[in-house]
Amino acid sequence: MPTDPIADQLRTIGLRASRESIDALITHATKSRLSPVQTCEQLVALERRERDRRNLAARTKVAALGAFKPIDRFDWSWPRSIPRPLYEQLLTLDFVGPGHNVLFRGQSGVGKTTLAQNLGQLALERGLTVRFTTLAAAIADLLKQESVPALERRIRRYVAPALLIIDSC
Repeated sequence: MPTDPIADQLRTIGLRASRESIDALITHATKSRLSPVQTCEQLVALERRERDRRNLAARTKVAALGAFKPIDRFDWSWPRSIPRPLYEQLLTLDFVGPGHNVLFRGQSGVGKTTLAQNLGQLALERGLTVRFTTLAAAIADLLKQESVPALERRIRRYVAPALLIIDSC
């Protein structure tokens, strides 16, 4: 019989949930007298949440959204009124599937970047891939490729995500 705690044994077969989370689940299952099926269901749910969390963290890192103000703190009336219902329609992300473009246009400082970043974060949370870049950074990145095959590989970095956000700054 193995002497390692069950949490360690589960991690050796590929479960990614933390030892503490697994131990807490086992304690709960024991105290609540859960059936083996109920315990397994909760273990699967725990593992799914952990994998979703890690997947979101990895996609967020690749997306390179940077720090931004959450949409609930966005001032819709400063410096000019922004059509909130139109933006809220974008939050359905219906434009992503068919590959439609969205252009935020306006004076400097109205919040175009913040709105785009929040849209990107929502897309990430819904399981989509996102890449955020500035136009200058993307052009510089593409221009520094030394061969056509390298350029073609690099272009895939920009066309592969479900949502590409190119900021003018």
